[in-house]
This record gives sequence, C-alpha cells and structure tokens, in this order.
Amino acid sequence: MTATPVEETTIARDSADALREVVRERYARAALSVTESCCAGACDPAASVFGSVNYDDGAHGSLPVRALEASLGCGNPTALAQLMPGEVVLDLGSGGGIDVLLSARRVAPGGKAYGLDMTPEMLDLARANQAEAGVTNVEFLLGSIESVPLPDASVDVIISNCVVNLSPDKGQVFREAHRVLRPGGRLAISDVVLSRPLPPELTQVVALWTGCVAGALTEDACLTLLREAGFEDASVEPTTVMDADHLRDIVSGIDADEIPAGIDVDRAIMALDGVIRSAAIRARVPEAAVAGGSGGRA
Repeated sequence: MTATPVEETTIARDSADALREVVRERYARAALSVTESCCAGACDPAASVFGSVNYDDGAHGSLPVRALEASLGCGNPTALAQLMPGEVVLDLGSGGGIDVLLSARRVAPGGKAYGLDMTPEMLDLARANQAEAGVTNVEFLLGSIESVPLPDASVDVIISNCVVNLSPDKGQVFREAHRVLRPGGRLAISDVVLSRPLPPELTQVVALWTGCVAGALTEDACLTLLREAGFEDASVEPTTVMDADHLRDIVSGIDADEIPAGIDVDRAIMALDGVIRSAAIRARVPEAAVAGGSGGRA
C-alpha cells in the first residue's frame, strides 16, 4: 500500500529546525570547498551520479568554473522551463548560482532571475560567480523555500534543482511556490523521487537526508501535494534511475557509525535498485487563480 504524503514527509529527527541546520551546515561546507578549489564531485558522493554533468557544453563554456563545481543538483531545470525573454524566474535553493545565471541570460532582455538560498556561504559564492560572469539581471536572496521573501503573484516561472526533497515541509514549499507565481505561471523543477517509500530505518540516516535521498517523495505523493497546493497539469517524469552501482557509490561516502544497527547494507541496496530516480516535475497555476489564494502563506 502506498504511504500517504503525511507519512512520507515525517522526519525522524528532533525538529524541522534541526534538520535545516544539518542541511545548512553541509551546503556551507560544500560552498567553502569550491572556493578552495575542491571539485564538488570529490566532496559529495551523489555528485558523481548527478551534478554538473546535466549541463551541455554551451553551458560549460559560458559560466565560471566554480559555478559548475558547486552544482550539486540532479538535473537541468533551465532546460525544462522553456524560459522566454521578459519573464521573471525564481530558483529555489540556488546554491552556487548556475541555474540563476543560465536563466538570467535566457530571459534577457527585459527579464530577471532571482536566486533564493538559506546558506550565506552559498550566496557569497553565487554573487562572486555572478560578478565573474558579468550578468546584471540577477538578484540573490537569503531565505527559506518554505517562506519566500517575494510578493504574491510576482514570478512567471519557478525552477529548482534537487532542493525540495531537503525541506521538512514540502507541502508548504509548493504552497509558497503557488503564492508567488502569477496566474498561468509554471513550476519546472528537477528533483529526486521514489517509486515507493523507503524503509523507515533509512529515513533516519542523516547522510541520506543531506544526500537528497531520505527526504524524497514518492511520485504519487509529489503529485498529490502539488494538486493540494492549487496547481494543475502536474506531472512527474523520471529522467535518471539510480541502480545498485549508484547506490553503492553513495553508501561508500557514509560513515559507518551513521548507519543504524541491524541494517544489512547489501540487502538494502538490492532492495532499492531502481527505486530512487531524478525526475522532471512540472505544474502550472490556473489562469484564473487568485494571488495568495490556495497558496497563501500560513
């Protein structure tokens, strides 16, 4: 039986604030590692599976190396969003700024790209990358994706790259996205989804939370939360399926003392072969939507 969205977003930690702090510290270290010339792939086991490999040669040639090294995502949402000149785009969890910089160029002239991140170190890195790239129609904001510091109905497109799964309240993330999008606005994100729920003991492994696995929704739960937030035309399209070899790469980067006692790692890997996927997630705000309606801030 498929678990309900509430069951899937339950966090086996002291509090949501504690989880956010763990995530913030992990991404602060990633930002500092990049500024010290550490390749993201060497700092994060999951980056060898996802990360900057999702960007074509054109993107590689037009952005600072540090922006690519800081890409810890699972797709290329700028390719999903079909951005047009003049649009306003918001990147939830913008990290080192790769998707914001790409988006800013696609919405020029007349458009603007916002990047929102809760990690000051990542914002410092993103602003340095912006200066190096010479892109001016960009603004980076400090804040959480559950409480976006922008007015109602102020954005045409929302993108995100493997960040929503890190939130302890994904329903609120989607409600906030709905709130800031204009009628007819669209959501186009890349994220990790599951074909079925993880075993409960694995959701308690902190490294699997920060590695974008333990917090992932099932495909069905993701669709349900989007519809409950007021979106229409919601879809989840898997793009990369993590097989047993990918899972072994991730497990190899986890400290043995972080794995709960009694877990047979090899058996868990085989049981999860093909369950974890990166996916293109799309949805749209109805044309007749009232700003601040079903997506209003709690």
